[in-house]
Amino acid sequence: MREKFVNSFDEISDKLIESTIEIFVGMVMMDISVAGDPLTKLGPMKQSITGMVGLAGTHKGVLAVHFPKPLALAVTSSFLGMDVEEINEDVQDAIGEIANMLGGNLKTILSDKGKDIQLSLPSTISGDEYNFSSQAEAEQLIIPFKAPDGEFFVEVELEHA
Repeated sequence: MREKFVNSFDEISDKLIESTIEIFVGMVMMDISVAGDPLTKLGPMKQSITGMVGLAGTHKGVLAVHFPKPLALAVTSSFLGMDVEEINEDVQDAIGEIANMLGGNLKTILSDKGKDIQLSLPSTISGDEYNFSSQAEAEQLIIPFKAPDGEFFVEVELEHA
């Protein structure tokens, strides 16, 4: 069973990369690219904001997207078509919405048309320094991306089946 799960992460990885690039090009109006191989662990987030959605149903876990604050401002400005200069409700909404769109795509990747997986409402956390971790018994996939204003990470944690 473990083999199958790990192999499915390879498949998830490619599709998640594809959908992340699609969302950024189509919705955020920003060109991004993969910034290296997937990571297995992230250190503490510093001066960052994280948007996340939970998954429940046939797959349980969380999808999170981690942005350093300057990149979060640039992403929000581009996404909303207006200048944003501080982490505020607009930034929280934009980063939460990006997590929500990625979560919707992940739901479709994981199951036939996503019918048997529910997503939580998106939420965000931000701060000078924090650690992000949902469950101890979870497989993690962390994909680094490069944007014009810095690097960000898309993280998926799925509980063992």
